[in-house]
Amino acid sequence: MISNGMIAVWIAGAMIPLDGQAGASNSAYPMMFQQYKPTVSGKQITPLTPLITEALQNNPEIQASLREREAAQQRISPAEALDDPMLEAGVINAPLASSPFNREDMTMKMIGLSQRFPFPGKRGLRKEVASKDAEAISYGYQETVNRVVRDLRIAYFDLGLIVEMTQLVEKNKLILEHFLQIAEGRYQVGEGSQADVLKAQTQISRMLDELLRLARERPMIEAELIRALGRSTYAGELIPEPLPMHQTSLNLESLRERAMTQRPQLLALQSLTARNKKAVELVQKEYYPDFDVRLSYGQRDRMLDNTSRPDMISLTVAVNLPIWRNSKIEPRIAESQAMHHQALDLYQVQTNEIAAKLRQQGATAEQNLKSVQLYQTTILPQARLTVESALAAYRVNRVDFLTLLDSQMTVFNYEINLVTAIANYNKALAEIDLLTGKIPDELVPPH
Repeated sequence: MISNGMIAVWIAGAMIPLDGQAGASNSAYPMMFQQYKPTVSGKQITPLTPLITEALQNNPEIQASLREREAAQQRISPAEALDDPMLEAGVINAPLASSPFNREDMTMKMIGLSQRFPFPGKRGLRKEVASKDAEAISYGYQETVNRVVRDLRIAYFDLGLIVEMTQLVEKNKLILEHFLQIAEGRYQVGEGSQADVLKAQTQISRMLDELLRLARERPMIEAELIRALGRSTYAGELIPEPLPMHQTSLNLESLRERAMTQRPQLLALQSLTARNKKAVELVQKEYYPDFDVRLSYGQRDRMLDNTSRPDMISLTVAVNLPIWRNSKIEPRIAESQAMHHQALDLYQVQTNEIAAKLRQQGATAEQNLKSVQLYQTTILPQARLTVESALAAYRVNRVDFLTLLDSQMTVFNYEINLVTAIANYNKALAEIDLLTGKIPDELVPPH
């Protein structure tokens, strides 16, 4: 037979809060509950920082963007380089009906060198266009880095949420199992009802179903983590750190200003705008001709009577005639101007979108922060006091078992809401860091 004193001790032990804060019933917390308390002891906890470092080194998307940046840098120097000079050699003015080298006065062997020189200003504009291209691609690389880090952080926080929710469910399941033992004991001695037993069994089944749901979700989150890390397989079980809760001051106007000056996506569009403006100037230069300078040397043999003939040298300058303006140059100018205005419009679109998303994520972070503070300072303490009050009333048979059970489930739901709000707060901060272009700490050089 189970005595009322034993029942009181068991229930008092079951009321221990998740965070270990002492309550009115903590002194009765038995060792049998302590050994079942969820823990990650014996498992290696992996902080977020080394995972970010791994992603920066191994993520193929980052590496591909890095290679693109390197390639763009290599295109700057060739953009302003001169065309290759042309070397020519041959025989000129050779008659068909006689010996080609010593009968006609103008017959000679010739070697020549020619070089094209673009109209002044074209080479500089070509270099500026290539430089702005490389600059935009470099900002695109930084945007890729920031986005991958954002994805990694969100997956890490989601995994942390799954781990903490699993621990909460397991802890609550253990409490409910002991409640079931209490209900069964009272039912066997005629002090309880079968409904109490069935209610406790139902709640335990709910916890088992919740554990199954969390187990189904975990591989999907781990798969996203694998992708962000750049791994092909998932080696071992990754245990994240407990969800952090560091309050950050969020001023919408300062965040927007920081985004305008630091967001790589916007800086890349600014570079593209400048690039397309230079491209317009470059195409307009096509109205002016280029110059082909040719220098040749002609060697002449002696005549048949052994009369010597001096060698000859020639220098010529040729220019192309840009006469096909309507069909060739003006469409290219219109194209470059359209690309320039497109970049301006895209910049405005992205500016508006970033401002809207900053407002959304700022509100999300603020709301979740207030929820966390409310749960920690008011809701959970009050809910736990409710459980303690129900426990005291149950000891003297002033409330039924279902009231006590429902009070415990209320605490469990609030604990789930608390860790969910913490995870959502951290995910909102990760989104804000991406929107404002914050460089990952792993890329910031030490002072």
